[in-house]
Amino acid sequence: MWCYRGGSISAEPRINDRIRVPEVRLVGPSGEQVGIVPLAKALELAQEYDLDLVEVAANARPPVCKLMDYGKFKYESAMKAREARKNQAHTVIKEMKLRPKIDPHDYDTKKGHVVRFLKQGDKVKITIMFRGREQSRPELGYRLLQRLAEDVQDLGFVESNPKQDGRNMIMVLGPHKKKTEAMAEARQAQEARKAEAKANPGKSQNPAEAAAPSEEPAEA
Repeated sequence: MWCYRGGSISAEPRINDRIRVPEVRLVGPSGEQVGIVPLAKALELAQEYDLDLVEVAANARPPVCKLMDYGKFKYESAMKAREARKNQAHTVIKEMKLRPKIDPHDYDTKKGHVVRFLKQGDKVKITIMFRGREQSRPELGYRLLQRLAEDVQDLGFVESNPKQDGRNMIMVLGPHKKKTEAMAEARQAQEARKAEAKANPGKSQNPAEAAAPSEEPAEA
């Protein structure tokens, strides 16, 4: 990094005539070591090769500079960083809240969300909320958490055992599948669906609509 008076710190390396040292340790376009040369000579070589002189190690003595196409280098670096961000896996903790006396339909709905989160490679924090007299029956929440853990054991495991936290009881489920694996499978499935839709453009039509006869207008 370098700083100029009255300005801000820049992460951009110094290039060409912005380099202000008497001599540099020069690296050629293919990575070959040229050696220590006067700055003027390094700039002359950069002009001959139609390349830029880029300071790659400013703190070295003398600074290390390389001959390269700086515009191309910046573009390739940006593309690599973009691809790395795209493939980067961020572990997300989802949360699902339940009541101790949840009805079967609501339980199935909540469980469906937990299944989806675990399939995506995310952790799930399950919170049982106690109200009023329910606080004197913590075993209801414990049994519910055990039931949920058993129902999704093919997709996840109990990472943090149930524990009381004030009026709530909390358990954390971790996915068996890593986030990166889940992301890769999701991309493959999406590509497969696109390929199938492209190969069978009429397949997405609703079968009921396709089978329904067209209605003729009534005669007057």
